[in-house]
Amino acid sequence: MSMPFGYASPEQIMRDKADYARKGIARGRSVVVLQYVDGILFVAPNPSRALHKISEIYDRIGFAAVGRYNEFEELRLGGIRYADINGYTYDRSDVTGRGLANLYASNLGRIFTESIKSLEVEVVVAEVGETADGDAIYRLTFDGSVFDEHGFAAMGGQAEAVAGRLKERYRESMSLADALEVALAALTEPGGERPPVGQLEVAVLDRNREHRKFLRLTGARLERLLAQTPAQPASSSEAAPPSSGGKATPPPTGPDGDVDDGSSPL
Repeated sequence: MSMPFGYASPEQIMRDKADYARKGIARGRSVVVLQYVDGILFVAPNPSRALHKISEIYDRIGFAAVGRYNEFEELRLGGIRYADINGYTYDRSDVTGRGLANLYASNLGRIFTESIKSLEVEVVVAEVGETADGDAIYRLTFDGSVFDEHGFAAMGGQAEAVAGRLKERYRESMSLADALEVALAALTEPGGERPPVGQLEVAVLDRNREHRKFLRLTGARLERLLAQTPAQPASSSEAAPPSSGGKATPPPTGPDGDVDDGSSPL
């Protein structure tokens, strides 16, 4: 029996869809999620004032994503509906990050296998516990795979390089200011400048807050927090202070990546 014209094996179709999704996600800018002593920190370069890559889902649960904004926004809204319905029908404590991650994994996997086009998204669902041992960070890829991350997660853009820099700098029980410094150092490539405050999206899940744990850090509050981080040299041509041994340390730079227009990767 002859093969029909234009036939492609299921394996080839899956590979093509996976490559398509990876390329779209890599065009966005990276997002970093990491634990600190009082909860979980989210940091993302994002010049847009209208479109968020980091959001609240429920009392203790946060959401971060990279890729096509319109696609991960649908996932976010679906997660909010799931959380509201289950919290109202049963109990607010029955809404968990694991349950939400399983929901997203099911939806992403179904779309990847059944649709012609896979979603160009990668998602993190994070839940803050009563103690650090109760914190959870779940990273979900475009095909529905779930990774239970420990301590930190990076996705989008140059994710492997960002994760490598995170691994070098991350330590347990950091203060919020130290965690922010680690996140910014990981999000920047050696030899360039960090994003200005106005182009950073920063939020936390703070276990010490009453009821809703999610809090955005913006404006003066974020500037005060950044002022507590170690000072960075303004340019590579400036000499380092005497305590550094006289060696100039070039500042890092943000990874390249296209930013949103509502449909392009964010």
